[in-house]
Amino acid sequence: MIHVNYIDRAVTVQTTVQVCMHCDDPVCANVCPADAITKDEFGVVHTANTARCIGCSNCVMACPFGVPKKDEAYDLMMKCNMCYDRTSAGKKPMCATVCPTQALYYGTREEIAKMRPNSTPVNNFIFGKESVSTKVNIMMPKGSTSLIID
Repeated sequence: MIHVNYIDRAVTVQTTVQVCMHCDDPVCANVCPADAITKDEFGVVHTANTARCIGCSNCVMACPFGVPKKDEAYDLMMKCNMCYDRTSAGKKPMCATVCPTQALYYGTREEIAKMRPNSTPVNNFIFGKESVSTKVNIMMPKGSTSLIID
């Protein structure tokens, strides 16, 4: 489950996607009073367990990437779980499979580095004094080590 954001729908079809970054130390899980959000041994941060989620929105407010969304109709948090049903069976996540421009890619850092030799995969994000490391990488100019977000 990824979120598609329209830049300015009145004048363009341009969009951005918002995927879960699967943080090494997921703040969404850390602030969940019901322990509904878990991270597995593969680094996948799963969407809230519906049997445990109390719909408090702590995860929504705490995520530095703005990924979890609360579905008001069901009073539950929903987010990408890296298509766990697919990836646990050796398949790619659906978003990476259907992305027509390959802007979303599922593979190793080495594979993407070979495909884009003028870029570097980066998974360290700086928010003020906080550093967040993630399972998901973004492509930055060659030699970059982190993305500073002000």
